[in-house]
Amino acid sequence: MLTQPFADAIAEAEKIIADAPHIRTAQDLAEGYEYLAGSIKASLHMAWAYDRDFPFFAESTGPYHKMALDNPDTLYFHANLRDDAEYIVTGRRGTTRDLSFQVLAGDYSPAEVPDSPAAFDDRSIDIADDGTFELRFGPEPAAGRRNYVTLAKGASMLAVREVYSDWGAEERGLLSIRRADTAGSAPVPPTTEQLAKRYAAAGKMLLSRLRTWLQFPEWFYLNLPVNTLTEPRLTPGGLSTQYSSVGHYELNDDVAMVVTVPKSDAPYQGLQLGSRWYISLDYVNHQTSLTADQAKADPDGRIRFVISERNPGLTNWVERTGHDRGFVQIRWQRVARAMTAEDGPTVDLVPVDELPDRLPYHAEQRITPEDWAARIAARQSAFAGRMLG
Repeated sequence: MLTQPFADAIAEAEKIIADAPHIRTAQDLAEGYEYLAGSIKASLHMAWAYDRDFPFFAESTGPYHKMALDNPDTLYFHANLRDDAEYIVTGRRGTTRDLSFQVLAGDYSPAEVPDSPAAFDDRSIDIADDGTFELRFGPEPAAGRRNYVTLAKGASMLAVREVYSDWGAEERGLLSIRRADTAGSAPVPPTTEQLAKRYAAAGKMLLSRLRTWLQFPEWFYLNLPVNTLTEPRLTPGGLSTQYSSVGHYELNDDVAMVVTVPKSDAPYQGLQLGSRWYISLDYVNHQTSLTADQAKADPDGRIRFVISERNPGLTNWVERTGHDRGFVQIRWQRVARAMTAEDGPTVDLVPVDELPDRLPYHAEQRITPEDWAARIAARQSAFAGRMLG
């Protein structure tokens, strides 16, 4: 049967989910099966999007096929490459806060992070007054050529990230890719043998995806003391202009984790929560993430995020949505300088009932139920517009 290898992989994947060591509750398991559904969808999508001769940008991760603690403020795209061919990327810069490009050599796996031979943002390229640009990626030396990136040996993928800070005000751009020597021709129709290989490849992708992103937090998060956050550090994986502060939390319903951080001069700054499946929580219908534009800064120039299960009636409440354990990450992007400990967060654990007495500027941060509902409605509307953009 043509699809049998993929069917076998799904059965093995279900066992990986059911045997995950962090599962404690029915919610954990149900979310695992939902994560599995998105991973099945993504693996088929990735296998059929794998074309290095007639490439196109595919969505790498998104709200319905999450992975790798996906940033709620980011649109992720990728295209597959050969290191001996030339590719032309054309686009129009939108008004989002950041647009970055990264060439990868190899794949993420349970054992290693792929090499990143090149990573840069749009400040490094020439963009016309109307926002349009053209980039070339190829095997020849750049030799001073603007908007040309030499592909290192083993280069296999181009990843692009477009990052929002104000969901409702910023507009995404346009992006396309073509291989220079195949443009104007067409690929041959697939054979049954080739389709069988794609199903088998999709199965391998599925299993690798689940194993990799269950292992990843062990490297970078779970060896840290619980309910703490690190100093800002360059994000692993080669992103040239992103710093992050990471940690994991474990809280009961009567305690809030108050994360205090200076409002940054970086164009993008955001905090998010993630489940133990290493994916974002529901950021459309709940405020489980906040950017510096979405949050309300205090008069002293600091943002105080209040992470809790109980509603504290505050503008910067970050909802746990029933997750008593999970991940916290702060990102700074498009930075123009090195981030230091002074730019980073401090953490306090405060009983929810004591927030009025212990949280600075508590009165200024109060929000009514009606205004809170309006904030959630604005998130839902902005997200819908972004997905259609």
